Amino acid sequence: MSALCAGCDKMSFVTQALYVFDGHNDLPWAMRELCGYDFAEADLLGGEARLQTDVPRLRSGGVGAQFWSVFVPCSLAGQAAVTATLEQIDFVRSLVARYPNEFSLVTTAHQVELAARAGRVASLMGMEGGHSIDCSLGTLRMMHLLGVRYLTLTHNENVPWADSATDEPLLGGLSEFGRDVVREMNRLGMFVDLSHVSPDVMRDALATSIAPVIFSHSCAKALCNINRNVPDEILVDMARGGGVCMVTFVPMFVHQGVANWYAGCLDIVEQRGGDRRRFSDVDKVLVERILTDPPPACTVDDVADHVEHVRDVAGVEHVGIGGDYDGATFFPDRMGDVASYPLLLDTLRGRGWSEADLTRLAHGNVVRAMRDMELAAD
Repeated sequence: MSALCAGCDKMSFVTQALYVFDGHNDLPWAMRELCGYDFAEADLLGGEARLQTDVPRLRSGGVGAQFWSVFVPCSLAGQAAVTATLEQIDFVRSLVARYPNEFSLVTTAHQVELAARAGRVASLMGMEGGHSIDCSLGTLRMMHLLGVRYLTLTHNENVPWADSATDEPLLGGLSEFGRDVVREMNRLGMFVDLSHVSPDVMRDALATSIAPVIFSHSCAKALCNINRNVPDEILVDMARGGGVCMVTFVPMFVHQGVANWYAGCLDIVEQRGGDRRRFSDVDKVLVERILTDPPPACTVDDVADHVEHVRDVAGVEHVGIGGDYDGATFFPDRMGDVASYPLLLDTLRGRGWSEADLTRLAHGNVVRAMRDMELAAD
C-alpha cells in the first residue's frame, strides 16, 4: 500500500503508480459558500458531510494530484471578479499551509510527481472563466505568478473575447484579443482549458495554440448531445495537438435522459423569470424537482462509456478524469464524492483495461501534456 492510502484498507489496490490527477474540483467555492473559508467551521481532516471533498475521502479515492478550481460566478464582473478570484487563490494557498502533511502547492509536472510520491495531494489551481482576468493580459500574468496553471476561457456566459457553449454566440469563436490570450498562456506555461466554450472557440483555440490544450471536465457529445460536450472532430484535433479530455462525472453531461430532464429544469427557471446560465437560479429548481420528479438513474457504466468513447476517438493517450466534485448538485449512483474514483477504475478494469492504460487515464496523460505545455513555454 502506498503512502497515498496509508491507513485506508478500503482502496488498498491504489499504488503510487496509479494515483488520480483530477482536472476540476470546486472545493474553494463550496468552502466560501459553506463557511466563508473558515477552516474551524468545516472538518476537512475528520470528514465533512456537507461537502463532497475532504482529506479522508481524497485518500480513499487515491487522489494524488488535484486542479482546484478558483471559480467565481459570472454574476461577478470586472474588478469584483478579479478580487473574488484572488480570494479563491488565497483559500487554496491557505489550505496547503494549514495541512502541509496532506497537500503540496505545485506548479510543474515534476513537482506533481514528487508530491504524489511523498504521499501528499499535489495541489494546482485553474481559473474557471475568462471573466477572472477582466480583459487584462497583465492580470493573466499575475495569476500565473500566483500559481494558476489553467484558464477555462469561458464559464456559462460569454466574455467579450470568447463565446460560451451555454450562451448565445456573438463572436463566432475567439476575437483577436482572445487569440492573444491563448498565445500569452502558451508563452507563460498555462493550459488553455476548453471546457464550457463553444465549438467555434474550441476550433479557434486549437488553431492558435502551439501547446496541448485540455478539457478539464467535459464529456463526449456523441453520447450525450448537449452544447457543453465535445464533438468527435474536436476530440481528434485535440489529440493531434497532444491534448487531454478529462471526462467529468456530472450526470447532465453524461446521460442523455438526465440532460433532457435538466433542460426541463432550465425551462422552469426561465418561466419563473430566472437566468438559465446562473447556478444561483438553477440550483433552487434542481433541489425542488429532485424531490418530486427525480432524473433518470446515471451510473458508473455511463461514465465509463464516455471514457471509452474518448479513448476510441482520440486515443488512450488523450483521456483523463475531471470529476467536478463540489461543483454539481448530484452525481451518478455510488459516485457521490471524491472516494469514488476507484469504482470507475475497477469498472474499466472489468472491461479489459490494462494497468498501463489505467495509469495513463488516472494521471499519466495529463502529466505528459503538462510537460509538453511547459516545453512549449520554454
